[in-house]
Amino acid sequence: MQKLDRITIDPEQMNGQPCIRGMRLTVKRVLDSLSIYPDNTELFKEYPELESEDIRQVLAYAALTMDDSITMLDEAA
Repeated sequence: MQKLDRITIDPEQMNGQPCIRGMRLTVKRVLDSLSIYPDNTELFKEYPELESEDIRQVLAYAALTMDDSITMLDEAA
């Protein structure tokens, strides 16, 4: 089991969404940002409070919470 000590969940903060180290920065926002910025340098400029271990744990948390079922996507037109 992976250690995810940087992912925090507090029902009183951000509507209980998983956050990074108790900050008002959600796992989802970091995942969205990872898909936008081509490298971590830009991501760290946007969110200077982030650390490399935060990103690793965000990715690990996302992988652990994904369902193993297959979802068919429509083909691009």
